[in-house]
Amino acid sequence: MLLHAATIFLSAFLLFLVQPVLAKQILPWFGGAAVVWTTCMVFFQFALLLGYAYSHWITTNVAPARQHRIHLVLLLASLAFLPILPGETWMPSGDENPVLRILMLLFATIGLPYFLLSTTTPLVQAWYAREFPGASPYRLFALSNLASMIALLGYPFLFEPRLSSPRQSWAWSCGYALFVALCAGLAWRSRRLPPLERAVLTVAQTAEPRPQAGTLLVWLALATMGSVMLLAVSNHLTQNISSIPLLWVIPLAVYLLTFILCFEGERWYRRDAYLGFLVWILCVMAWFLADKRLQFELAWQVGVFVAGLYIACMFCHGELARLRPGPRHLTLFYLVVSLGGVLGGILVGIVAPLTLPGFLELEIALVVLAALALVLNRDRPKPVIAMFAAVVAFASGALAFRVVTFTEDTLLVERNFYGVLRVKEQLARAGEPETRYRSLVHGAILHGEQWMAEKYRRSATTYYKTGSGIGKAILVHEGRAIKVGVIGLGAGTLATYGDADDTYRFYDINPAVPRIAKEQFTFLADSPATIEIVLGDARLKLEREPAQGFDVLAVDAFSGDSIPVHLITLEAVGVYLRHMKPHGVIAFHVSNRFLDLKPVLLAIAEKHGLAYAFVHESNEDGGTTSDWVLLTRHKPLILRPEIVASTEPVAPEPGWRLWTDAYNNLLQVWRR
Repeated sequence: MLLHAATIFLSAFLLFLVQPVLAKQILPWFGGAAVVWTTCMVFFQFALLLGYAYSHWITTNVAPARQHRIHLVLLLASLAFLPILPGETWMPSGDENPVLRILMLLFATIGLPYFLLSTTTPLVQAWYAREFPGASPYRLFALSNLASMIALLGYPFLFEPRLSSPRQSWAWSCGYALFVALCAGLAWRSRRLPPLERAVLTVAQTAEPRPQAGTLLVWLALATMGSVMLLAVSNHLTQNISSIPLLWVIPLAVYLLTFILCFEGERWYRRDAYLGFLVWILCVMAWFLADKRLQFELAWQVGVFVAGLYIACMFCHGELARLRPGPRHLTLFYLVVSLGGVLGGILVGIVAPLTLPGFLELEIALVVLAALALVLNRDRPKPVIAMFAAVVAFASGALAFRVVTFTEDTLLVERNFYGVLRVKEQLARAGEPETRYRSLVHGAILHGEQWMAEKYRRSATTYYKTGSGIGKAILVHEGRAIKVGVIGLGAGTLATYGDADDTYRFYDINPAVPRIAKEQFTFLADSPATIEIVLGDARLKLEREPAQGFDVLAVDAFSGDSIPVHLITLEAVGVYLRHMKPHGVIAFHVSNRFLDLKPVLLAIAEKHGLAYAFVHESNEDGGTTSDWVLLTRHKPLILRPEIVASTEPVAPEPGWRLWTDAYNNLLQVWRR
């Protein structure tokens, strides 16, 4: 019993610890996009499905005397994958399909070890049922989920703050080697045990009937909706804040907690109570999604949707536990449940980006979940049926309202791997055509505006006005030809500063952005400067390019959406400095409602021996506020009166570790 428990606990711990370990390492290679985590989840769920399918096959089709030999060979072969360090040959060049690239990278890095970890819970439970007839193996399933939750919650609070990314991989690899030893010992011990069916029949002399197709479909639907809710809520929390491990693991930990409670025993899932909670929370979540005024209330958003995920998954997994079969069919049960997890991942991670214009999958999931609850309770009294029918109607109405408001005043909507882009056109003052302006919105974050009237359209707007930090950094070079680099094209607003003898070189990872900037805005076309556009991750491109000789480099990637942390590390600034002229200035746009990145840049500036200035532009004119940090080797540049007039002091944080490629911690910079 102890060996079974230890093997399952360690395997589940490693199974879920490796997810944030690897996802964080490859996140910078794909621009820090939130969907990197969703794509990783699709891989992990698919590998889990393969592991469960293998467990079902080997326990039902292979003689016990051969099972251990097959598994021992695979365990030994998996050691060749250690240590699990993603090879730099997998770094994208910019024109690949990022989803396919991530899936292939993960397969090459962790494929066989992750597959074998995925087999452990159902396989060891089957061995346990053979060795201890009559004992319930489902408590081992609860134990595996407990270990998974400990790993997930331990990562952002214990492992990430203390270990660099390479050390995390090495520590995990050592743990996996221990797992191989434990599992190999258990496989050897199981070689003489009777087949599972015979072990069960010694206790129950009648064979348990195979689950009917209808039961299998219910299992599949419940498992799929639990997975859909997990990934849809994760997307909702990360798309406008940051793709950080904490916001990955909290929803996943809640998801696993519901498995633990529902499969540990019958006392946790009280069906009538949770059906009542489900009615209430589905309506609350639908309301929060439809009301735009609530979208930036971070504490409420996290609280409501984490609570909603918990109640929704308690319903899905509680119903699964209520309908679970006996030990004879447990591997089939796990196979169907894992298939549902994969289907949920495919629907949210692949189908939704290809078919939905915006992040509407959570709204759709609420409608489907309410409908599923209605179907499963169709034999209840009429008031209960009417209540769930009303919830379906309310969630459907909220979805329709969300679609209408999402497309209001919208000229174009485009969704791809990197998010949702919208071009909106509105009047600043009703009835005055000359106040018409067009804006580019990524998710819910503004990425540029342009006045459409001929006399105003060349004006720098929003975060890029002449009083902003980047405006001042460019204008101090006025009167001579300059070369400006810009990380983050947006609508192309900064091109408005260009003169005929200037060069503006824009970097953007999203292939849709340059096309939209050219077709929907005129900043690039109106600029007399030479315009260059480089497609791909800016950090990777700059590492591979010869020195550009920039007078100004604007790093405009931190105002919202997912924060690409790899663009704000000690090594990243070292890359930028190689491309700067001696008197050049690097301008970081750090306007962000959730994160305070100024102390991070102050520490990096001190390490590189750079002068530092924080320039804040207020909204006294009724426009957009902006925060920029200027770094330069040439201190007199930031001491010029026009820059000093807008600078504000920044207090250092001596207790913080320096951000590097191997270490960063967004929890430090969270605005409290």
